[in-house]
Amino acid sequence: MPNQTSPRRRPSRRVYAVRRAVALALVVVVGFGVVRAVASLGGGDDGVAGAESSTVVDSVPAATAAGVTSDSPAPVDTVAPESESTGPPSVDNPSKVFIVGDSDAGTFGPYLQTLLDGTGIVTTELDYKVSSGLARPDFFDWPAEIDAQLPAIDPDIVVATFGGNDAQGLAVESGEFIIGDPVSNEAEWVAEYQQRAGAVMDQLLADGRTVIWVGIPNDDNPEVTARMAIQDKAAKAAAAERPEVIFIDTWKRFSGRDGNWAEFVIDPRDGQGKDVRADDGFHLNQNGAEILAIDIAQAIRDALREQGAQI
Repeated sequence: MPNQTSPRRRPSRRVYAVRRAVALALVVVVGFGVVRAVASLGGGDDGVAGAESSTVVDSVPAATAAGVTSDSPAPVDTVAPESESTGPPSVDNPSKVFIVGDSDAGTFGPYLQTLLDGTGIVTTELDYKVSSGLARPDFFDWPAEIDAQLPAIDPDIVVATFGGNDAQGLAVESGEFIIGDPVSNEAEWVAEYQQRAGAVMDQLLADGRTVIWVGIPNDDNPEVTARMAIQDKAAKAAAAERPEVIFIDTWKRFSGRDGNWAEFVIDPRDGQGKDVRADDGFHLNQNGAEILAIDIAQAIRDALREQGAQI
């Protein structure tokens, strides 16, 4: 009988796939060896920072110690972002001025903005709240407001004014009064208000800012003026403890030769005596607000010059 043999089976698809994978792996290994040989003959860095390279480093003990292996992608050089200009104020690097406070800030603030806009090297922000101050945080909490605004505005110079509404009893956030009126409780009132004003000054001075603190004027009512004089004394004392604070003595600026309340003041723009008071006897009218703004603008110009501005 002739030998019977089983017919040859054709390799299965799975066997073909395995063979192809093995062949492909051999090609990759051979190609990889060629690339390494060429790279070793050509030397190291190709001289282009951050360019991709096929050069394989045999051993990188320092990198491996830091957790980077030879399988990790090569580090790519990065260009550090340009830092913000810290040079003197200029058209290309304007100084930011933040005007903040009570209704007095709302009175002189707009004209001060006009004066500063004219320099070409200043940008301004104005934030004021009528009837507010440091005596009644239950009505409006200025330290909290300043904390919220400073990071967003990031000013170089702050012009602040508080006090027109502060010659009264001092309360805390809950609304509880802890000290009565300033005349009957002068010593403890001055100590507490000086601390509050000083804390806000420190808050504004942080990060090397220039702070210009604008005082309050007197009033045509002697009883009101007696209370305000105590507030003005406390604010001046807080500023005196901080030589870096520039204090604008509004009380003196709008007093007569005898040191008392004055209705008319010389306007430095034309040398003419002008009515500077509003009908309530305390606030400044437009003439008075513009004269005060001129004084503040001069203090700002002096500060800008100290920073190297050509102004």
